Amino acid sequence: MQFRTLVVAGRRERREAGRMRIAVAGAHGQIARPLIRLLAAEGDEVVGLVRDADHVADVEADGASAAVVDLEHADVEDVAAALQGCEAVVFAAGAGTGSGAARKETMDRGGAALLADAAERAGADRYLLVSAMGVESVRDGAVPQGLPEPMLPYLRAKLASEDDLRSRDLAWTVLRPGALTDEPGSGRVRLAPSAEPGSVPRADVAAVLAALLRSGRAGGLVLELVEGGDPVPDAVAAATSG
Repeated sequence: MQFRTLVVAGRRERREAGRMRIAVAGAHGQIARPLIRLLAAEGDEVVGLVRDADHVADVEADGASAAVVDLEHADVEDVAAALQGCEAVVFAAGAGTGSGAARKETMDRGGAALLADAAERAGADRYLLVSAMGVESVRDGAVPQGLPEPMLPYLRAKLASEDDLRSRDLAWTVLRPGALTDEPGSGRVRLAPSAEPGSVPRADVAAVLAALLRSGRAGGLVLELVEGGDPVPDAVAAATSG
């Protein structure tokens, strides 16, 4: 009871200060690291979930506290313990481009679902999922013509993780970036329920995630993201205005 009281008090203090406690899964990834830096610079408390203990120092240098959690093998109680006190969680993890179909299933789908289970158990309010453009093209077992073979299990896993969220007692948001690049972020994007295929720098994905976390109106939205002409704050405000 005393611990729960402290958690509630901490949330109240952060809310009054306009700050949050946010868990980021995949904290050593190329989207998560710039996201953590942005959130830490704004004064948020960030918990970075990593699978490899060797990544703890990097995550801490980015401004987060680190928790070693393997979302492919951990149980929900252990993950929920790492999320205690968090108002929001972000799933920015993934099996990676060199992984096979089995790991797409256990990480991109199973890991996302486990994080959602733990978020509900820990009392988090919000869940942001980094998905991918093109997931609807594989719905109902469809196989799009010309789709590279490794993309099929990836898109299917991402679609399954999106569908899982829709039944959750969480204010969820799905962000579907286009083709990811390592170009410097421009701070200008196209963000909408449906966008023409395109690319987007990972740094701009991180900036949009940070802005969505600040928005109180992003719950229940599925948004596609590519580079464009709108400043990130304006793009997020417009996409969440309805």
